[in-house]
Amino acid sequence: MKLGLGLTDNFSTLNSLFLAKKMLPITLPEAIIQVHYKHHLWFFFLLLFFLLGYLQRLMLVLFAVGKEIVDLCLDRVRKLADNCTGLQGFLVFNAVGGGTGSGLGSLLLERLSVDYGKKSKLGFTIYPSPQVSTAVVEPYNSVLSTHSLLEHTDVAVLLDNEAIYDICRRSLDIERPTYTNLNRLISQIISSLTTSLRFDGAINVDVTEFQTNLVPYPRIHFMLSSYAPVISAEKAYHEQLSIPEITNAVFEPSSMMAKCDPRHGKYMACCLMYRGDVVPKDVNAAVATIKTKRTVQFVDWCPTGFKCGINYQPPTVVPGGDLAKVQRAVCMISNNTAVAEVFARIDHKFDLMYSKRAFVHWYVGEGMEEGEFSEAREDLAALEKDYEEVGAEGVEDEEDAEDY
Repeated sequence: MKLGLGLTDNFSTLNSLFLAKKMLPITLPEAIIQVHYKHHLWFFFLLLFFLLGYLQRLMLVLFAVGKEIVDLCLDRVRKLADNCTGLQGFLVFNAVGGGTGSGLGSLLLERLSVDYGKKSKLGFTIYPSPQVSTAVVEPYNSVLSTHSLLEHTDVAVLLDNEAIYDICRRSLDIERPTYTNLNRLISQIISSLTTSLRFDGAINVDVTEFQTNLVPYPRIHFMLSSYAPVISAEKAYHEQLSIPEITNAVFEPSSMMAKCDPRHGKYMACCLMYRGDVVPKDVNAAVATIKTKRTVQFVDWCPTGFKCGINYQPPTVVPGGDLAKVQRAVCMISNNTAVAEVFARIDHKFDLMYSKRAFVHWYVGEGMEEGEFSEAREDLAALEKDYEEVGAEGVEDEEDAEDY
C-alpha cells in the first residue's frame, strides 16, 4: 500500500527533531512517477526505485532480493539520522500481506534494531482484510512478518483496508473509495501522532511516551486506532461536533481502522490526542463520561487507563479533498485485548493452508526452512494466549482473593 502524507511548513523543524518518515522503497514504478510529478521535491534523494511490487512471497524478497537492497535503504536512513539533532525514533509503514512489505519490511526492522537499538520504532502496519485478499499467500506472509514485528517494533498500529473502506463509504459517502481516499484518512492518524513535535500545545505527547503509556508488557504492543470527526464538507456546514461527541465517536467499533470490535475485549490503555479548539476542562469531562459507559471496559489492574494530549493547532486537510476542515478533532491509539481477533483470523487461514503444506515449496526453495513456519505460528498462538490472560487477570485475582 502506498502512503502519501501532506507537507507543512513545519516539516523541516520536524525533520531536525525526529526522523518522521523512514522511507521504505516505494516499490511500484507508477508510485515513483506520481511523487516526482507532484512537486514533493524535498525528498528526491530518499527515493529508491525497485521493481518489487509484484513479488508476493515474503521469503523471495527476504532472501533473494532484500539482502541486496537493505544496505541501500539503511544508507538513506543514516543520511537522515545524521541530520537530526535529537533523533527519537522511526515511523515504519508497511503491509504484511505482500512480499515486499513483509519480507523487506522485516529485514529493515531487524537491521534498525541492530543499528539504532534504543530508538523507538512505531509501525503502521496494513493487515489482511477479513473478506478482501490481494494475494493467495497472505496468511503465510502475515504470520511470518508478525513473528518479526513482535521482536523488532515497540508499538505497532494495526490497520486494514476493509475497515477504512467502510469508514469512507459510511462517513464520507464515497461509493468506491480509492487508495488516495484511504491514505488521506490514515494520514490524519499519523499527523495527530506527530503534532506535538511540530507545534506547541497545552499537554504535549512525546513519541517515546506512546510506548511508555500504552505497552504494559513487551509483547502486548499491537494497537487499534480511530479518528473523529470523519465528516464530509457538505455535512460540516450544519454539524459542529463538540468535544464529548468526538470523544464518544472514537470509542465506537465502527470508527476502528481495523476490523475488530473493542467491546469484545478490555482496554489496557488509551492515548487521546486532541487538536484545535480544545480546553483541558472539556477533555476531563468527556473522559469522565467515557469511564461510566458499560460498553467501554478497562482491565481491573489498570485503573487510570487514559493519556491525553492537547494541541491548539487545528487539523489540516487536503484542499478539495474528502475530509472537511473542522475546528477540533481527536485521534485515539488504544491497547485492547480484542486485537487478538485480528491474529485469530490470520491464524485460521494459515492453518487451513499449512495443514496441506500448500505453497510451502516456494518458500523452502528460496532458502527458508519449514520449521520456521511452525515457529512463527506457535509464536502467534502464544500471543493470542497472552492477550487472553491479560484480559482475564483481574477476574482471576478477584477469585483468588475470595478464596483466601
